[in-house]
Amino acid sequence: MNYGKRGIVNQAKAISSGTNRWGKKFSLFGFCFLLAAVIGVMIIGASAGIGMFNGIKDTAPDVGDIDVSPKGMSTFVYDKDGNATRKLVAKDSNRIPIGREQIPDDLAHAFVAIEDERFYEHNGIDIQGIIRAGFKVITSGNASQGASTITQQLIKNNVFTDWVTETNLLQKGKRKIQEQYLAMQIEKEYSKDEILTEYLNTINLSQNCLGVEAAARRYFNKHAEELTLSECAVIAAITSAPTRYNPINNPDNNAVRRQIVLQKMVEQGYITQVEYDQAKADDVYSRIQTVNEESNEDNAVNTWFDDALIDQLLKDFQDKLGMTKEQATAKLYSGGLKILSTQDPHIQEICDRVYANEEIYPAGTKYLLNYALTVQKADGSTQNYSSEMLEVYFKDESHDTPYTSKGFNRLFDSREAAQDCADYYQECVVEEGDEVVGDPHVRIIPQPQVSLTIEDQHTGHVVAIIGGRGEKEDNRAFNRATASPRQPGSTFKIMSTYLPGIDSGKITLASVFQDVPTAYSPGGKVVRDWWGSSNGEWYTARRAIARSANVPTVQMYAVVTPELGYEYLKKLGFTTIVGEEGYKGDKAVNDIHLATALGGLTKGVLNVELNAGFATIANGGEYIKPKLYTKVLQPDKNGGYEVLLDNEAPESTRVISEAAAYILTDAMKGVVSGSQGTGTSVNFGTTPIAGKTGTTTDYNDVWFAGYTNYYTATTWTGFDNNEKLKSSKEKNFSKEMWRAVMEEIHKDLPSSDFPQPSSGLVKATVCSESGKLPIPGVCDGTLTTELFVEGTEPTETCDVHYQGEICAFDGRPASEWCPFKTQGVVATHPAPPPEVARLYVNGVQDNSAYTTTTDEEGNTVQVPNTCHHTPEFMQQDGIDGILAGERAEMERRAAEAAAAQAAEGGDPNGAPPAPPGPPGQPAPAPIPEDVAAGN
Repeated sequence: MNYGKRGIVNQAKAISSGTNRWGKKFSLFGFCFLLAAVIGVMIIGASAGIGMFNGIKDTAPDVGDIDVSPKGMSTFVYDKDGNATRKLVAKDSNRIPIGREQIPDDLAHAFVAIEDERFYEHNGIDIQGIIRAGFKVITSGNASQGASTITQQLIKNNVFTDWVTETNLLQKGKRKIQEQYLAMQIEKEYSKDEILTEYLNTINLSQNCLGVEAAARRYFNKHAEELTLSECAVIAAITSAPTRYNPINNPDNNAVRRQIVLQKMVEQGYITQVEYDQAKADDVYSRIQTVNEESNEDNAVNTWFDDALIDQLLKDFQDKLGMTKEQATAKLYSGGLKILSTQDPHIQEICDRVYANEEIYPAGTKYLLNYALTVQKADGSTQNYSSEMLEVYFKDESHDTPYTSKGFNRLFDSREAAQDCADYYQECVVEEGDEVVGDPHVRIIPQPQVSLTIEDQHTGHVVAIIGGRGEKEDNRAFNRATASPRQPGSTFKIMSTYLPGIDSGKITLASVFQDVPTAYSPGGKVVRDWWGSSNGEWYTARRAIARSANVPTVQMYAVVTPELGYEYLKKLGFTTIVGEEGYKGDKAVNDIHLATALGGLTKGVLNVELNAGFATIANGGEYIKPKLYTKVLQPDKNGGYEVLLDNEAPESTRVISEAAAYILTDAMKGVVSGSQGTGTSVNFGTTPIAGKTGTTTDYNDVWFAGYTNYYTATTWTGFDNNEKLKSSKEKNFSKEMWRAVMEEIHKDLPSSDFPQPSSGLVKATVCSESGKLPIPGVCDGTLTTELFVEGTEPTETCDVHYQGEICAFDGRPASEWCPFKTQGVVATHPAPPPEVARLYVNGVQDNSAYTTTTDEEGNTVQVPNTCHHTPEFMQQDGIDGILAGERAEMERRAAEAAAAQAAEGGDPNGAPPAPPGPPGQPAPAPIPEDVAAGN
């Protein structure tokens, strides 16, 4: 054995070489095992990833079931000429979709350049962009570098609309995978232009603008197709951070981003360097600020017509389409609808201009304070304060303030005085430790107020509305034309009394009634005429309409009956009339009573409904429910529009015959053009007019409702808080405004008379004092031609006039024993109908020339009532002295009559004097002041 040094080393190597071999074997085995494990894990991970990916992909909605079109679009209102007049928009719905042909190339290229430069090359996902974004995250930790394509953004905004509620990376990752998958599927179904168009109609561009068309109008007051390159770059710069790059609030930020957009457009070959330089030099932001100050349709307050239209649409969506209130509101403001309204822009412009002219209003304008305040009290409770509470506070004399007065009515001589009162009240009610919630709601409204409705009676189309005076500050404000019931005064006589009376045949224009003290019920409140006490005159229905006589109207309504009148009023579309018993406090009330004849109603009427009532007469007796729109269109699936609601067909009902309507029109022409008419001041003379004035007893409300053969219009004037109109200008203002508007509307229209019906109408000559057929040779001085509905013309002979021997003393037919017989004609009237007689305050006077009796054959006949010189009278003691006294009395009357005839004087403007009654008839009783009147 070799124990030398070399031997020992060799032996050691020999020993270690076996161990090394086993080590190498084990090392190799470990490496292989580890490699296999890694590969296995990778395979398992990849399999799991693929499985998870497929699982997520499989839960994505089917591409055939999704709609990438944007949701929530602006609704537009169009007038009858097709002009867009109003945009209705809710939050997240200010969108106006447009087609690719309306999008300028510069605008499309600007968005592609800044948002997705390989848009025209990729298949929905941008692999290069994903790698770039990933590298950015790895190298800098900055995840702001986006990798979503335009297609993905479109899907995120219109399919995965709940992405804003994602709370963790798993949810975001799942959505991203589905987004990418759907993006590739969408690219197979749609062209690049279609995808880009949907995207440009979708994106948020700040200022509640969704889509490029809404943004173009908001920032530049023009359509998208009219944008310049510079303006396109401004809009494209907004989308990545709408608040930060808002060009109104943050123009400097937008300018930096806009330059990047333009630079990328140069780099990608969309524009030249020259175009870049020109766009960069454009002072675009000053234009944006100018537009913001001068024209912002989204912040414009609705017109009165718009408000009324919205109310009608919301009601019809619920009533006709079965929507809830919330659904109706969402559909109206976010459904992208086209509303085809009935508004006539020419007529509405005239109304707006006339009613906006403060110079024509009565002098001494008052200002009514409307007030609301919410206060968080120191104890945590909430207290609301209202206009009514403010008024009660200052009427309470226990409050020592500069405004305290029992007569405090919230009316002031100036806006400043009203505002001072509002501020003072806030100081009074807000205590230490209290906190005012929000700003006080203060509205200072000029008074008296006004309203107007104009309708084309042939179609039922409301063509113009004025709902109030002064600047309109709020949407859905208090609309006096459509939402404010007011007492209609004497305009209602036509609706309540004359329309049903003439159509039913219960009265005719020749019917005669006497203005004597009359109550609304036996022993009840007395009716008063607007000129004062009853004067004993006899009125035909025609004359009562022209002169707006109250007492004869109530008497005629008693003949018509309140029950029948109510049935006609319901047919005329009055929704505020109370038929079934209602309650005012604890008192039972309704409108089936005689006061309704003069417009004494529980609630009053709406201007638009009163106008529709008169339009019914103007339309030949056919009522058409007033409408403010003809159609509502909604977007269809093909980019066009389909009908959502068709309102074109009239909702009509025949209320009265054409003949009755023509007769009423003919009578109301006398209101405007007759010598005794109360509405002659409205007659502008270029076309026939019919109408009726209306005034409530204390001048709280004044009206004029009238029509031509073209349009029906109703005007109202009054104080919102029911104060009295005092000056002559205020009392006649409704007539003045009716004429001002209607005269200009008819300026270029040819004269057009009301068409006479071809049948159902009869003309007859009657005695004007009896309304019956005249007695030849007796009624010659009282003949008149009158119109009648066929079948209602008189068949009986005049029972007022008697010709023959009359008593010169008492004016009655002379008895056989009368010592004062003379030949002549006497005019005395028969007793009124029983339903009227019961209302006479002083009872019925026996002054008729006739007594109705039955002859031997059982026929009803009228026999003359003779004078008081009966056999018994003539045989009494001292008859010679009695007759001498009567003879002296006749001489005295003759002397007085001669003196009166010789006198000239008298008030030419006063009412005609009452004809002297027969001797012994008492003078009409004076009328108390607490009675109803109006004209």
